[in-house]
Amino acid sequence: MGFIEKSTQKAALATQEDFLDYAIKHGFGDLHFKVDPATGMKAIIAIHNTKLGPALGGCRFIEYPDTASAIEDAMRLAQGMSFKAASVNLPLGGGKSVIIKPKTPFNREAYFHAFGQFIEELNGRYITALDSGTLLRDMDIIAEHTRYVASLTTHNGDPSPYTAQGIYRGIQAAVEFKLGKDNLRGLHIAIQGLGHVGYALAAHLHKAGARLTVADINGELVTNAVNEFGASIAPSELIHKIPCDVFAPCALGAIINDASIKHFQTSIIAGAANNQLAHRYHGQLLHEKGILYAADYIINAGGLIYAASKYLNTPNADVMKQIDGIGTSLTEIFVRSQRENRPASDIADTLAQEKLA
Repeated sequence: MGFIEKSTQKAALATQEDFLDYAIKHGFGDLHFKVDPATGMKAIIAIHNTKLGPALGGCRFIEYPDTASAIEDAMRLAQGMSFKAASVNLPLGGGKSVIIKPKTPFNREAYFHAFGQFIEELNGRYITALDSGTLLRDMDIIAEHTRYVASLTTHNGDPSPYTAQGIYRGIQAAVEFKLGKDNLRGLHIAIQGLGHVGYALAAHLHKAGARLTVADINGELVTNAVNEFGASIAPSELIHKIPCDVFAPCALGAIINDASIKHFQTSIIAGAANNQLAHRYHGQLLHEKGILYAADYIINAGGLIYAASKYLNTPNADVMKQIDGIGTSLTEIFVRSQRENRPASDIADTLAQEKLA
């Protein structure tokens, strides 16, 4: 392990544990840290599980308040990737990488050259891909140093439309199970976040006849959604309080937390964000409130399915079948949740853990 700044002592993981204790408790295989003095790059690669295959997961390049927050993000996301790959039966493990974006000027190209060398040092245990803050041209630079890259310009490669397609299928399944409707016409769906995935999801839902309320910090995207989809607008800090049939969180994680959970006025939560539950017990609280929760790592698995297909050379027809199968997987979880009177999130975790044991 390379560097651990003093800030690690100030910020704690979600469980308030030391991050190495957290790693052992949650079954992590590897934690790798890399500092490149020549460029100033600081990077973390968390590999959760490789039982089913090498760990595939995107590379985040965003600012963090401290090093511990970056470690926590990588670890939580890596575990989610393990569960995601297992849940959709991909021959892959789960990993995630974080490059800490500096607040001062830096050489982006040099950062990703250094990061590509870092990945190559792991000899195929980790395969990287596009994620928050990274671009296809960054992936192309990484690929100059290693073949363990699943998102490239030559792949025609934004996974966002495939993620959105899977979420759309998941919402259809949740609506049919919870509300007894075989279509989305007239349903009110609130979307938090209009990035690549959220906006593509809005297009699917609008075409299906849903009524949309949207929120995003980017005013231009909100205006576009109003003009293109006839969406209503809500402030970002209030979107989760909107009375609706489906709340679709498509921004950052931990939106389901102690503060927010008392304000939800929805029958279903189903969206793209990773790690939507701030803590596992929030799944139980949703269950007690009668809110159907679509486990994030299953409903948003379309992007992973697409990225994996480029690495595994899966035919596109099979990719679309796998993505359409997300709805079926969720329905099986919903049925078991109802039968056992257990949170859908716990059922999803149990099924994934059984495959990874």
